[in-house]
Amino acid sequence: MTETLPGLHMSLLETVVVVGAVALVAARWLPRRMRRPVAFNAGLVALLSGTALVVGSVRWQMVPVLAGAALVLPFVVAAELRARSCRPPRRARWWVALPASLVCLCLIAIGPAAAWALPTPAFPAPSGSFAVGTSVVEWTDANRPENATPEADDRRTVVVQLWYPARKSPVDARRAAYLGRTEHEAGIVSNALADYVGVPGFLLDGLSRARTHAVVDAPVAEGGGRFPVVLFSPGLGGVRSQNTAWAQELASHGYVVAALDHPYDSAAVLAGGRTIPTKVTATGDADRDEKLAAGWTAVRAADLSFVLTQLDRVARGEVPGPVGGRMDTGRVAVTGHSLGGGAALQAARQDSRFDAVINLDGFPHDPDAKPFPQPVLALTQDIRRDIDPDYIPALTHVLTLSTATSYRLTVPGAAHLTFTDAPLYLPPVGSIVGSLGRTDGARITAGASHAFLDTTLRGEPDDLATVLPAHGVLTVHSPRGRT
Repeated sequence: MTETLPGLHMSLLETVVVVGAVALVAARWLPRRMRRPVAFNAGLVALLSGTALVVGSVRWQMVPVLAGAALVLPFVVAAELRARSCRPPRRARWWVALPASLVCLCLIAIGPAAAWALPTPAFPAPSGSFAVGTSVVEWTDANRPENATPEADDRRTVVVQLWYPARKSPVDARRAAYLGRTEHEAGIVSNALADYVGVPGFLLDGLSRARTHAVVDAPVAEGGGRFPVVLFSPGLGGVRSQNTAWAQELASHGYVVAALDHPYDSAAVLAGGRTIPTKVTATGDADRDEKLAAGWTAVRAADLSFVLTQLDRVARGEVPGPVGGRMDTGRVAVTGHSLGGGAALQAARQDSRFDAVINLDGFPHDPDAKPFPQPVLALTQDIRRDIDPDYIPALTHVLTLSTATSYRLTVPGAAHLTFTDAPLYLPPVGSIVGSLGRTDGARITAGASHAFLDTTLRGEPDDLATVLPAHGVLTVHSPRGRT
């Protein structure tokens, strides 16, 4: 994918097409002596750049631009041919030409507007000292049946993507695709996500074109000792890569991030071309949905513990895998967004190997919530009680069960999807992605997470009660439940 110009969300070639198309339409209204050269040159530019765009890989956002130029181009060609044959030009009446020109300009304007509203995501450059590598593995739990299928011999399989500190790669090294191991796989996942939220697949086609800052299977960084591990569970119907900006930032600061695709819940694509679509959806009945969510959360919590077991085996050299002995599976945080955040809380209660928890705006669904020893960082949007009266009380109850100091950070201007990559590619509508802009949500989420992980996993003596308020409104829950 050609790099986009800052602020425009269009490539240089796309920008040339738009400029040429606008000039082509505007030429009709220029003084006589300027009309013909401008129209000829603009037509040539629009034709050549448009052809190059189509031959390459045209984005749907550019289709209206090409349509607007195509409507005008025949008239320009006809006028040029008449001029070359020394025949007098034919011009439409202004009251016909004006609305036609406005229609064409509106078509052309749709392109930049759509490219701005639904851009190909451009990921913030990681700020840490390490380059970032990524690798994908697939593991099957032989001891756990897959309850989502009727086959008695089907076993639970999860796909895991790791981001890790890596050696610096050559400048021209091919960066990893965003949603899959290949652009084809990324397209399948992109279409699955669009289908899950009920929008046409072409609206999100920029996701399959996106490239991240990570290099596939890059060699692990030589320095830095052994790296702490962070497991991540996405939201309901989400995918392992939905928090790539966050994962890359943590990896650049010396963490190994392992994110899961939960089959029949995530839009997971397994090795060998097998595609498992999302099957779980809410019913609209509050009581039934809570029972379903509790079941989904329990399965995810088991997935997280299984993946930690596998990572520990990789770290000890018992099974092959990326990063190998450089992972420190004695220092592990479990994290998640939305339903994944609830799963992270439950996994920590059930599995003492997890040392800390990060919950990104997730409602807890643990039906057997009991005291647990891990500290928690919960990032939430500013939810009014009249919108969801149960969320904050339920989350507060769980945080007070921790026997360690825990933190709830309310981020002003955030929405539920602020804590994911969604602001990078969805329309900047506050109710959808919050009002923090394209990149501030990722910066705040990663900054708060990084500070919390450095303290809980690395023992760095930061006073989190002093550091975290830089990212939002902080509530501290003491070990005895005082706030």
